[in-house]
Amino acid sequence: MKKNMGSLDKVLRLIAGALLVVLIAAGVAPGTWVWVFAAIAAMFIATSLIGFCPLYVPFRISTIPKKKKE
Repeated sequence: MKKNMGSLDKVLRLIAGALLVVLIAAGVAPGTWVWVFAAIAAMFIATSLIGFCPLYVPFRISTIPKKKKE
């Protein structure tokens, strides 16, 4: 599994996941939305920790900055 997420992408996903967890803990999400938010938060946090997003693969997306050749 080749990493395809850059640092900024990882940080933004971690922040978004944490925000969703806070919304769940604060009771903002009603009923079924709690489970939807929890699933999305888990996905964001897990992908940010491993540095790989499976949805990027079919589109050949990588947010890792390319090194300049000198």
